[in-house]
Amino acid sequence: MRKNKSVNKKSTTFIVLAIILAILLVSSRTCRLTRRNLNPGHSGITSEISHQQNPDALIIEKKEFMPEISQPDKSILLGKLSSLQRDSLLSPIGKKYANRDGMFMHRDAYDAFVKMHDNAREDGIELTIISAFRDFDHQKRIWDNKWTGQQVLSGNIIATDIVNPVARAREILRFSAMPGTSRHHWGTDIDLNSLNNRYFESGKGKKEYEWLVENALKFGFCQPYTQKGVDRASGYEEEKWHWSYIPVSSVYHFYYPQVITYNDIKGFGGWETARLLGVIEHYVLSVNKDCMNL
Repeated sequence: MRKNKSVNKKSTTFIVLAIILAILLVSSRTCRLTRRNLNPGHSGITSEISHQQNPDALIIEKKEFMPEISQPDKSILLGKLSSLQRDSLLSPIGKKYANRDGMFMHRDAYDAFVKMHDNAREDGIELTIISAFRDFDHQKRIWDNKWTGQQVLSGNIIATDIVNPVARAREILRFSAMPGTSRHHWGTDIDLNSLNNRYFESGKGKKEYEWLVENALKFGFCQPYTQKGVDRASGYEEEKWHWSYIPVSSVYHFYYPQVITYNDIKGFGGWETARLLGVIEHYVLSVNKDCMNL
């Protein structure tokens, strides 16, 4: 009788231990799966952001980087955001950081700019946003004013004096994007301090530009339209004032030619020339290689 009780006790103990071991194994596997779901990979390309020297700066340690942002909706790429998309993606820019009220930026880009602005100020550099998010209609007003000759082009050129529509569009495209093709539609790009390259070539403007060239990448920003040459053979002229937030804009840049076709680029003066000029290939995609990925 005692032997049977001993055997039953050992069996019960063994069963309890087996159950506890099974629970531990299931718990361990669940934890691993949870961590994997919270940190999904992107084709093996990862980002490594550190705060070793400056806790406010994003120190880029890897050049290959695909932010964890899903394929953007066509309306976002074209600057035709719904009110819901505006509310979820854009943040109003505070007066401290801009030369006027009423401007907006992509939330992530704005947070990064605030850190860059404050860091620059500590170095005696003032960065002021003079243009940021522009929707399709805003860009259309800019383009149509130039197309119809209401706004003079760079070099005191009146666009209506150029009879050939392709040549007219090409002249406007030196410094202005067609509606539906502007990076400003994405909320990731900003114009700083001046819209004149000469401003950044001497004095205060030169110091500001040199600071940006040396430090902007630490905060995730790049200059998309650098001087044209071997690395950027076509597209817009150099814009020293134009800076883009790479972690978001590089994703939009990647998906743009997959989502947008020339049938989507229309509804403004001279839109028919977009295909003839290859604006997607030669303008939208023609940017400084530093802006394509981290």
